[in-house]
Amino acid sequence: MTARPQPISRRERPAKPALTRAGIISSAVRVMRAEGLERVTMRRLAKELDTGPASLYVYVANTAELHAAILDELLGEVDLQSDTAGGDWRERIEAVLASYSRLLYQYPSLARAALVARPSGPNYLNLLEALLALLSLGGVPDDQAAWGVDVLLQVATASAAEHAGRDGSPDSEEEWNAVAVAVENASAAATPHVAALGSELLSGTPQMRQTWGIRMLLNGILHTPRVTS
Repeated sequence: MTARPQPISRRERPAKPALTRAGIISSAVRVMRAEGLERVTMRRLAKELDTGPASLYVYVANTAELHAAILDELLGEVDLQSDTAGGDWRERIEAVLASYSRLLYQYPSLARAALVARPSGPNYLNLLEALLALLSLGGVPDDQAAWGVDVLLQVATASAAEHAGRDGSPDSEEEWNAVAVAVENASAAATPHVAALGSELLSGTPQMRQTWGIRMLLNGILHTPRVTS
């Protein structure tokens, strides 16, 4: 008769690593990379870390804060060394934002979450610093740069969220095709401008459209004073 395995007492089990905020965020990033952001919940992380969900709230207040922390962690992968790309300050800002967008394209669910996430960690501050330094190099007044950097990141994030959603799934393709058909078949009588510009409305790659949008914004940031009332 085979002897039944004896349970290991709690004292004999290896001690679990102490919980830390950094460890929780690292585990959250690992789960997101493997399973997607929608699977990064307190319950899922608690299972990953062999603890109870309540223990995590000591370090992370809620899911929104967790998603923001994940975003900040990944922002460390953005290439801020734009001076290696050569070119003037505009081209260097385009290079930084292109690197930022490529990061979000890899994770469509994170790209969408980034529209409302409020990262506040060191990697986010480093991204702001790099962009503000380049705006200063271009002669953008400080007050306009302070507001302008926010708009630049909003547009780059929204562009990534929109186009990262084109993931090749049947539902996604169907949605985009429906938009294209609606624009192409627009009534000249009811919507004459849409009908006339139908092909232009749908033209260009996501990268081309984002580059144009960033250049448009940079010109505006440089020459548009802030409103005072």
